[in-house]
Formats: sequence, structure tokens, C-alpha cells
Amino acid sequence: MIVAEQKPLAEIRQMIKGHRKVLLVGCGSCVTVCFAGGAKEVGILASSLRLAAQIDGDDLEVTEETVLRQCEPEFVETLRRKVEDADIVVSLACGVGPQTMVEAFPNARIVPGLNTKFFGRVLGPGVWTETCAGCGNCILHLTGGICPVARCSKSLLNGPCGGSVGGKCEVSPDIKCVWQEIYDHLAVQGKAENLAEIIEEKDWSTAGHGGPRTITRKDLQI
Repeated sequence: MIVAEQKPLAEIRQMIKGHRKVLLVGCGSCVTVCFAGGAKEVGILASSLRLAAQIDGDDLEVTEETVLRQCEPEFVETLRRKVEDADIVVSLACGVGPQTMVEAFPNARIVPGLNTKFFGRVLGPGVWTETCAGCGNCILHLTGGICPVARCSKSLLNGPCGGSVGGKCEVSPDIKCVWQEIYDHLAVQGKAENLAEIIEEKDWSTAGHGGPRTITRKDLQI
């Protein structure tokens, strides 16, 4: 899932400064799961903004909304009347959400309430870790189902660097050497010979280095 975290309250207050009618829009997908931008977080932020405005003596009207997916125009469209009525909209979604809102409502002032961090998974309550870089050319079949592009600090494709000691990354003793993990998994699977296969230099054009990416499924087009 896409993992994000809420921007500091002071930064959000600075973004909405000078506006009276504020619309907070949450997203019911990834950022709800990581407790950053769901209905609950929208409510907490709204209360915090109202309280801060009351303390400062500001005239502030905060409206709360959450849609199922802010990345899809049809869900965003349901907000049209409230967006048009607001002076500014704070999107509590990943970076795709506010951009979808901007395309739907080009005359509205849309600002981000979250910082999008990475594609990841849950490690435990309140803990998420990066596991995918969205590089566009998956090699998990060669690396025991573990991604070196996202999880190696240097994104090395053919084994560990010289800084790996005792299964730990030289960047931090809190980071496991992903290539040690890859070897361990391949050994258990009886596929350690995969490590002898040289993975060619990566074509980064399949990632973001070739410009914005688009996937078109003609069989789904009307």
C-alpha cells in the first residue's frame, strides 16, 4: 500500500492562513490503513484547527469529508458543491489525491495535508516499512521474493556491498542487509543458484526516469 504521514499542524495552518472556509478531504484507502488520512484523522485535524483558531481569535470554518478513493475522479466529483463553497481544500490523501482534485476542480485552491513516503507493508501495530519502489520491472522471481531495489540502501542488483557485516547494513545496525535475507530465502527454497545469474544493468526508463508513466488496457476502454 502507499504509506504516508500527516504534515505537522503548524505547516498545515500556514498553508490555510488567510482563508476562512476550509474543507478537509480524507481518503478511505491506503492512508486510512496507515492512520494518516482516513475519516478519523480528518476529524482529529479538524478539531485541532478549530481549537487553534479559537485560541488565536481567528474566524475559521472547517468542513470534513472523506471519499472512498481520492485517486478516482468519480469519487472526487461527489465533492464538487463543497469544494466550490470552500476557500481552500486540504487533501489528506497520497500525492495522487490532490492532483486528481486539481484536475477535477482547476479553479479551486488544493493543498496537501500529508507527506507521501513509500510503497510498503505493515511490520506491526503502528509500524510500516518500504518494500517496493515501483520500478516497473519486477525481479522478485530472481531474488527470493525480496526486492533489492527498494530494500537495499544502495539498490544493488548483484549481491551485497563490502559494508555488510553480520547480516547488517553499513548504513545502520538497525537495517538488515537485504542481500543476506535474499540468500537465506533462496537457500531455503533450494534456489541459491539464482545468485549466480547476473542481473543486467537496470533500465530505469521503466521507473520514473523515463517521464510520467501511463498504463493503457485497450480491453477495458469504452
